[in-house]
Parts: sequence; structure tokens; C-alpha cells
Amino acid sequence: MPPRLNLTLAFRALSLRATAAAAPPAAGQPLSQKIAAPLVARRFYSDNLTPNDSSSSQIPSSELPPSSLTPTPTEQFHDADAAAASVRQQQQQQKQDNLTALNRLEMVAYGLNPFDAKEEGHKYGLPSLPLPSELHKDHRYDDVMGQITRLLMKDGKLSKAQRDMAMILNYLRTSPPPKLNPLRPLIPGAPAPHFLPLDPVTYLRVAIDSVAPLVKIRGFRGMAGGGRSLEVPAPLAARQRRRTGFMWILDVVQKKKSKGSGRKMFPTRVAEEIVAVVEGRSTVWDKRAQVHKLGTAARANLMNPQIKNFL
Repeated sequence: MPPRLNLTLAFRALSLRATAAAAPPAAGQPLSQKIAAPLVARRFYSDNLTPNDSSSSQIPSSELPPSSLTPTPTEQFHDADAAAASVRQQQQQQKQDNLTALNRLEMVAYGLNPFDAKEEGHKYGLPSLPLPSELHKDHRYDDVMGQITRLLMKDGKLSKAQRDMAMILNYLRTSPPPKLNPLRPLIPGAPAPHFLPLDPVTYLRVAIDSVAPLVKIRGFRGMAGGGRSLEVPAPLAARQRRRTGFMWILDVVQKKKSKGSGRKMFPTRVAEEIVAVVEGRSTVWDKRAQVHKLGTAARANLMNPQIKNFL
């Protein structure tokens, strides 16, 4: 029968030796050195148990070479984050420099000085002050075109009237140069016929101003005697003349036979009538001549003493 195993006798053969405690770290010592000092002073069973000189067994952490102090994971993370931030900053600065160079090249292409302090940051430069009236948002269109657009409007549908005006101008722009009638000349100062399609707004203005009447006939009831009205010519302002002339054009357009249905039919007929006015083929010229003839005949009534109190 084998003898019993006594663990107490087995442990008596082991020699246990206590390790001197490590010196506490200094107050201003770095964190890496605080961690490295206890690791150097700790002893394990695999270490050499041969007694050494106490002066050479323990080395102060302050005297350790820098290569023996390994950075902690936290320090490695901060170093990597700082390096990535530096790279991103360099890339952002390089991108900003490229955009600045492209903007300056674009300004040179437009004939501007890219190094002028007044034009810095502006693609087309700053406008001169005070601003002209046509740059106002409520007056950005031509006055004639704005007035005619509102005369085309029905039931408050301004957007539809603007579409019709755009179709009228497009028709005038794509039409051939008009053939003028020497018996019905245009307004003085009108451009040559082959220039009118190049500027449809001027085309529209010339047509309306040429056919618009200069006077209107006012009737004063009972002043002619026997209950008859006394007809007296009265001058018209520019907007009044254009309104009267364009309303005559609309009356002629509405009396003409329709060529079909569709939203393009009405503006097309209006544009055709404007071309007919410029060429002297429209019946609006006869109405204008009739009003001017009646005004010339009635101008003698201006000498009536009863009229002077109303003029």
C-alpha cells in the first residue's frame, strides 16, 4: 500500500522570499513612468532567485532610458486622432486654395481683375449706386409690356396673361421683317423694318404708338343748344393713348373668325394683328383717322365761353 501524500511536508522544501516594496512615485511624475515603476520592481517565480546587490537590483524610474517607457493605449489613440485631424486640415486648406484659384480664373475670363478689393467675392462686380429704376422688382419689365400684359388679363389671371404675352413676343421675334406702307407711316424715330424682329418689345411699342390716337372726343351735354352735347377734343397722355390703341386692336381680334381652339390661338391672332398694324393692313388705322378727323372739326368748339370753365 503506497504511503499517504503529505502536502505540508512538500511545501516545507519551498523557500519563500519577500520582495521589497517599490518607492512611491513623485508628485510631478508622468503617467507612463508611474505605471512602469511598479512593473520593474515586481518579482515572479520565474525570476532568478539568486541574491543580487541591493544597489543594482532596483533602478529608479527617473533613470530609465526613454525607449523602455512604452506609451499606453490611451496615448496612442490621442496621437492617432491628432495626426488624422492634421491631415484633414491640410486637405481642407488645399481644397479651399483650389476653389480660390478657379474663381480667380473665372473672373479673368469675364474680364474682371481678380485682385481688386472691390470685386473680391463678387462674380460680376458690385452695381453702381443709386440703383436705376428698371432694377426695382416692381419695374423690372418694360412699361409698355407691363401695361399691355394687364390689358390682356381676364378674371385676374395674370400668369395666363404673361404666357400670352410671351407667345406674342415669340411670334414677333420669329416673323419676317414687315413690309411698310408709305401711306401709313410709323411713329417718328422708329427703327428700320429689318431691325424690328430682333427686338420684339420695340416691335410691340412701335405698333401700338403708331396706331394710338392723339386726342379723344369729350361731349358736354346741353351746351350745343336744344339738348345736344357739345363735342370738344381733349389730349391724351401716353398711357391713355396706348390703352386706347391696344383696345382697338383687341376689338378687331375678337371680331375675326377663330382658326381653331387651343391656348396659342388667341395670342397668335393678336400677334398677327400687330404685324398687320405695322404693315398698314389693319382696320385700326381707319378708326384712328376717323377720330383725328372728328377732333380737327370739333376744335372750333374750344372757343365756346361755356367750355373755358371746364378746361
